[in-house]
Amino acid sequence: MQQPVIEEGAAYEPSIRSYDDLFPALPESATAVQNVNNAMGQWNNKMRVGSSIVTQVFRVPFEERKLDHSEKFGEGESMTTCLNIMKDTGAHIEISSSKDQSLTFLVTGKQNEVLEARRKILTHFQTQANKQISIPKEHHRWILGKKGERLKDLEKITATKISVPSMNDNSDIITITGTKEGIEKAEHEIRITSDEQSKKAFERIVVPKIYHPFIVGAYNENLNAMINETGARINVPPPSVMKDEIVIAGEKEGVLAAKAKIEAIHKEMEKRCTTVSVEVPKSQHKYVIGPRGGTIAEILQLTGVSVEMPPGDSATGTITLRGPHDKLGIALSKVYEKANSVCATDVEAPSWIHKYIIGRKGANIKEITQHLPKVHIEFTDKEDRIKIEGPPEEVEKAKEQIEAKARELVSKLVFVEINVDPRFYKHIIGKNGANVNRLKDETGVQINIDESGLIRLEGNKPEVQKVKQELEEMVFKLENEKEKDVIIDQRHYKNIIGTKGDNIKEIREKFNQVQINFPGPGDKRDVVKIRGPKEDVDKCHKYLVKLVKELNESSYQVEVPIYKKFHKFIIGKGGANIRKIREETQTKIDLPAEGDKNDVITITGKKENVEDAKEKIRKIQDELENIITDEITIPPKFYNSIIGTGGKLIRSIMEDCGGVAIKFPSAESKSDKVTIRGPKDDVERAKQQLLELTNERQLSSFTAEVRAKPQHHKFLIGKNGANIKKIRDSTGARIVFPNNSDEDRELITIIGKKEAVEQAKSILQRAIKDIDNIIESEMTVEPRHHKHFVARRGEQLHRISDECGGVMISFPRSGVQSDKVVLKGAKDCIDAAKARIQEIIGNLESMVTIECIIPQKHHRTVMGAKGHKVQGITADFDVQIKFPDRDNTKEYYNHDGQVNGDINTEPIRQCDVICITGKDQNCQKAKQALLDLVPITIDVEVPFELHRSIIGQKGQDVKRLMDTYDVHIVLSPAHEKQDLIKITGTPVNVERAKVAVQERVGQLEDERKDRELRSFYIEIDVNPDYHPKIIGKKGAVISKIRADNDVQITFPKKGDPDEQKITITGYEQNVYKAKEDIMKIVNELNELVKEEITIDSRVHSRLIGARGRNIRKIMDEYKVDIKFPRSDDPDPNLVIITGSEDGVLEVKDHLLMLEEEYLQDVAEQELRESFRGSFNSSSDSNNSRKSEGNGFVVQGGPWEQRAPNTASVTEFPSFGGSRVEEPPQPAPVSGAWGPRR
Repeated sequence: MQQPVIEEGAAYEPSIRSYDDLFPALPESATAVQNVNNAMGQWNNKMRVGSSIVTQVFRVPFEERKLDHSEKFGEGESMTTCLNIMKDTGAHIEISSSKDQSLTFLVTGKQNEVLEARRKILTHFQTQANKQISIPKEHHRWILGKKGERLKDLEKITATKISVPSMNDNSDIITITGTKEGIEKAEHEIRITSDEQSKKAFERIVVPKIYHPFIVGAYNENLNAMINETGARINVPPPSVMKDEIVIAGEKEGVLAAKAKIEAIHKEMEKRCTTVSVEVPKSQHKYVIGPRGGTIAEILQLTGVSVEMPPGDSATGTITLRGPHDKLGIALSKVYEKANSVCATDVEAPSWIHKYIIGRKGANIKEITQHLPKVHIEFTDKEDRIKIEGPPEEVEKAKEQIEAKARELVSKLVFVEINVDPRFYKHIIGKNGANVNRLKDETGVQINIDESGLIRLEGNKPEVQKVKQELEEMVFKLENEKEKDVIIDQRHYKNIIGTKGDNIKEIREKFNQVQINFPGPGDKRDVVKIRGPKEDVDKCHKYLVKLVKELNESSYQVEVPIYKKFHKFIIGKGGANIRKIREETQTKIDLPAEGDKNDVITITGKKENVEDAKEKIRKIQDELENIITDEITIPPKFYNSIIGTGGKLIRSIMEDCGGVAIKFPSAESKSDKVTIRGPKDDVERAKQQLLELTNERQLSSFTAEVRAKPQHHKFLIGKNGANIKKIRDSTGARIVFPNNSDEDRELITIIGKKEAVEQAKSILQRAIKDIDNIIESEMTVEPRHHKHFVARRGEQLHRISDECGGVMISFPRSGVQSDKVVLKGAKDCIDAAKARIQEIIGNLESMVTIECIIPQKHHRTVMGAKGHKVQGITADFDVQIKFPDRDNTKEYYNHDGQVNGDINTEPIRQCDVICITGKDQNCQKAKQALLDLVPITIDVEVPFELHRSIIGQKGQDVKRLMDTYDVHIVLSPAHEKQDLIKITGTPVNVERAKVAVQERVGQLEDERKDRELRSFYIEIDVNPDYHPKIIGKKGAVISKIRADNDVQITFPKKGDPDEQKITITGYEQNVYKAKEDIMKIVNELNELVKEEITIDSRVHSRLIGARGRNIRKIMDEYKVDIKFPRSDDPDPNLVIITGSEDGVLEVKDHLLMLEEEYLQDVAEQELRESFRGSFNSSSDSNNSRKSEGNGFVVQGGPWEQRAPNTASVTEFPSFGGSRVEEPPQPAPVSGAWGPRR
């Protein structure tokens, strides 16, 4: 670095720099600004599938815009609405505002998405969607009709949605939503209905439709004038309603006056009017009509001529002008002027270049239309033309620009279509569209892939040909590929892939043309797919199959139980033994962890190697302890019972016998030898236990056989096995019946101990003998009673069968006219069953049916949830209860004289009559039980001010009452403030709830009285200086007074006017006790002496000590209170002592003595400081002389910071004490090591 040159003789001045200039603080991190990209504009960068995209551009003129959008456009509301529509429909919308405040929308998407988006846009941004009309409330029911049918018919006819306010709503506004024409029709019909129902005068005048415009006038001027002048309501059918009738309603005089005026206008125009017809193309009619018919109204206002347009569905283009003869010419000129003010034309352009004419985000089309705001341009993918509409001169300019753009694009761009098998799409597209996006970025060619198998390329010719060639090569390569599956067990994946994928990488390098795909982590399949050129795939498949075979061979696994205590010897010192076995046998050997109680060692590898390793490990165990192998003979039929459920029994034997290994032969070996291996003593113990178990099983395996006919087996077994279970429980023997596959179907086997088997055999033989006596009998039962026995899946018959020894009872099938009932069973059982059936029939014949009248509105309450209340009554009184059809509202004549509520109630209907069938006495009881369930409502007097307490927080208390007593409780509305609560429910529940409410009211009254007693308070005057003493340290004193006397004590805030008043609130006697406690403290404080002394503020901190330790010690020793001055006190040396007279005098002497001692230390410190200051000043002068030759000086560094002053109260403040005001010092510069002290 070049050194600066100093002129000879020039005065040298050293460069003095600030520390903060040389070492500035690090700048604070600025808030990162996030660039938010519009994701909707990136659709061109992504692959588009298919070519069914439609783009539409349309306008919403200012006069048709909703007012609530006109002021807020661009502030976010319009954009939010469009974003919501985009989210709902999937179409892309761009919105712009023209100078005339009209809105232009560019909508792109699929055909159905664009149509739905356009509909929603018009709904949000246009005003002709709905209309509100005011109709008197009393007329609404006539508009609705019976059950709302008239309103439904009107909605169907006019294709509108009409919203009529509910009966509870006081509003008279009816809202009509739909098309403009439909709204006009609906409003007309509603107003006619309303006028007809009006009690005022009503007139209908028939005036030909052609004269209605003259009566209404331009912009309804004549009609409004007549309405204002006469006060009558005049309803003229709108142009879309082809009726001649004009309806007038209102005050009689006003109606007659309006009628006279309308008839006068009609007669006058009938005399003066002539007509002229003019042909105007149908497409130009909308320009003659104008927005909301504004142009027609304008012509009528200017010329007095009515313009009659043909219906919208008519093919004719004839427009009729009607009015005074001298005005027809002017009107005709106006019609032609308006018709030709807008024209439409088409531009021929292939549909595939439309998107290029529109441009990215509509940039190109916006550039064309921004200076032509009245032009409307529409694109569709299905047509090779573009529609342009607007003023002639602007349309011509737009057409020229679009034609020029189209010619330029057609000459520059081409498109090519390639047919490709759709199964190759995923390979052509690539992962996340990598291949297609790469081609797009490199060439700029648009690639559209259709689901039908067509790929369309669009762009400049050279680039399109390049992309086509590359895609064709890719497809050719894919067509010559094949795919194969390799079945590989998932446990081998780890070995095939290798650590960090090293193995699979090696395989892929070996077969570099082949793709090998393993299933994902969540996929449990064992299929690995390989794809690539045919020859390479075959080679790779062969290699993988061979690899899997080797892995299968080397993954044979066996588990060897070895006593845990021998594991350390098998491992050897430093793992020498286990390592040697692994190396010699080429196997994998896994031992259980040190804390694991499992003693099984797992060996994995080739089968012969695994067996070799197994023998080596067992040999080590045998050498360490006397391990023997013994065999005992056990019949195979006892194996299952000895092993036990889930092997529990045999495991317990092995654990009891030192963990010996017991192995049973396999079922295929047909051997009866059981092997026991382990230490000799343990093997003997296990052998002994197994032999004892075998003998026990042999003793309990005595068998006997009994024969019985197969058809009788079900009687022996009984229903759900009841009979056979009874025999097993009483004898302990096991009884085995033959199944359908057995050859001998009569043989029944009994297994168990000899005595049990003999006993069970005897019982079975007696039962078989009884069954052999089974007979078949018949009895007669009238068909009218059959239903009772077979109802509910034969529940009654099953009950009789169980009661009568399992006798079988068969009633005739449904539809068979017979009274014969067949019974099968033992003779005694049949007789008992017959008697029981006759008894039931007798009861049925003695049954009666009575009626219980309960209003239908209470039936649901009476039945209860899922009918549980009625089911309970049915079961309790053994009756049947039938509720009527709720829709049967015919009048019912009460013959039995039951009073249904009040005398003046409505007549009884058939849907109110409940039928009860059963014994007369039971029916009466059931009837009374039903009547008891009919809800009643009672009033309970409860003061309104207690209602809130009964409701409880969030209604919890009243809900608990309703749930507990199954009632409904209604409290008085807040504006009525009634002292009543209504309780609805069954009489019993209502009475219980009433008692509960009254008890709650009593509690609330007691609580209110208690609150009144607790609200007694007094105020006492206490010197504010005593307040801290009364409160005590951390409120200890005052808290004790509050707790002891159960009162609230409130102290005033400092500076309050009544600063000396203390308020005590609570029970009267407690309040006075608390007052006594406080006054006792006050009296003690009054006896104390206060004295002020002057102590130099420089020694205050020494007197106070660290955290006030010194001063607290002094105060405790002398039983006084010492207060040092605050920083803002006028006298910083004034100290106040409070306490007993002796204590104050003693501590005063003590403090003054300490002051004298500490002041000597302060004087010495100040002397040292003065010497240090003079020394520093001399050093500074020497340093300044030495630095004259230096060229660089740094000021304000950390090394220049002065040492802290331990005597300074500012730098070492005391808690609770005062601090000495020190002269202000200049703020030090903050350096890298923090602020300087």
